[in-house]
Amino acid sequence: MEISHVKLVPVLLFILLSSVWCTTSSSISESFLQCFSSHIHSKSTSKIILTRKSSSYSSVLHSSIQNLRFLNTSTPQPEAIITPFRYSHVQAAVICSKKEGIQIRTRSGGHDYEGLSYISKSPFIIIDLFKLRSIDIDIKNERAWVESGVTLGELYYAIAQKSKVYGFPAGICPTIGVGGHISGGGFGTLFRKYGLAADNVRDAKIVDVNGRVLDRKSMGEELFWAIRGGGGSSFGVILAWKLELVPVPPSVTVYTESKTIQQGATKLISRWQAIADRIPEGNFLRLVIQGANGDGTNGGKTIQVIFNFLFLQTVEKLLPWMKENFPELSVEQTKFAEMSWIESVLSMADIQRNKTEVLLQRTQQSKRFFKAKSDYVTKPISEAGLEGLWHIMLQLDTSLLILSPFGGRMSEISDSETPFPHRKGNLYEIQYYVSWDDDKETEKHISWTRRVYGYMAAYVSKSPRAAYLNYRDMDLGMNKDTNTSYKQASLWGLSYFKNNFRRLAQVKTLVDPGNFFRNEQSIPVLPYGEK
Repeated sequence: MEISHVKLVPVLLFILLSSVWCTTSSSISESFLQCFSSHIHSKSTSKIILTRKSSSYSSVLHSSIQNLRFLNTSTPQPEAIITPFRYSHVQAAVICSKKEGIQIRTRSGGHDYEGLSYISKSPFIIIDLFKLRSIDIDIKNERAWVESGVTLGELYYAIAQKSKVYGFPAGICPTIGVGGHISGGGFGTLFRKYGLAADNVRDAKIVDVNGRVLDRKSMGEELFWAIRGGGGSSFGVILAWKLELVPVPPSVTVYTESKTIQQGATKLISRWQAIADRIPEGNFLRLVIQGANGDGTNGGKTIQVIFNFLFLQTVEKLLPWMKENFPELSVEQTKFAEMSWIESVLSMADIQRNKTEVLLQRTQQSKRFFKAKSDYVTKPISEAGLEGLWHIMLQLDTSLLILSPFGGRMSEISDSETPFPHRKGNLYEIQYYVSWDDDKETEKHISWTRRVYGYMAAYVSKSPRAAYLNYRDMDLGMNKDTNTSYKQASLWGLSYFKNNFRRLAQVKTLVDPGNFFRNEQSIPVLPYGEK
């Protein structure tokens, strides 16, 4: 879809736009307004452009900010929020922002861990894609076109309305927007069977730096490769994804049990580590480790490990495997629950199984301050190493670790198939997560994440120490400038992308040589003269 240029701006339209435009910054001017209005054809433009004077500006800005660290008076706010419901609105925003030298941030669900999809130190606008929420499910051909403003919950719900035996391998949290999730890789309960969300993309639509809407054929295979795990915001604005749906059994099995370290949890984790990447690919065995009330020692605290399993088979077929591999766990049949795949989506997200409509809620019921980091483990951590970890965790009530097993299909896909390089050789991934309710405690909690991260350096991947882009971490490289050089960006780029980082920079240099689409951790252009 190409934008058509209109040389004469209707007077009425211009007056209407002017009445809702707030020229509070020298970087946002009437010239942007004129440019934007010349590229769209709608009388309801006040619903497209929200300024600081618009009544719904604050509610829209705050609606999908999931991390309260970035919801305060000191956080830079956009001069305007563009809420497109047509692709031409996105095209106009890109063309005019580039022309006027205004930075843009693009968000779909607001789960960016460091807020880079909706904050900037320079004057900027947000392109919020929440109105681009079309879902076109084609069960016969096992395909779906999904616009970037759709949440994972909305996608799962739409698939289930069409079929009980198809799903899609993406994340567990239902309020995440598909636009950013898929462009960063995207993994969840089905990824050991089917790979990442990005591995199951067959086409895409993107607005490039020149304002063109491109699909896979017109963007070329290099750019198509880059946006499936390299982060779409470095290359353009992702409008929609064409996804390949995957078959799921009519009935799956969910198992949850918790053990404290006094009940032998440390030895169970060691057992889990030994087989994590060799578990049958249809089995997803996640560990959630957190502080809990204990037996009076350690100030009444202990470490609790929640064994959170999803099996793509029935209890009858599963029990023998469980008894052989985890005899220490309770394997009574009452511990297992058979259900449909969509019910397992609810269960894994800690939502009641009969509350399917909850998947349509776009924001979390409660929001907190939080900070996260990530690591990849290639060799089992010793029990002594785990016990040292418990000591650090017991010092903070709200600390949480999530261990997600790799292997299965993930070990079969080449490290260079997409920009996401964390494939064969990884036992599991760790997410370190801490949350709190009072802004005054921010420094204490962020310091804790840095301490535990420092402690774990001896036990995780090295050269580079790997990290997951969708768990973005601004501590990697401590970049403060959006015009970061290739050498500076390598500090975090190699962690996220390993050997794929340079290829991403080559694609960036080819499609956006002026580095228009940028943030503090965007893909940089190569130095002049390099290829």
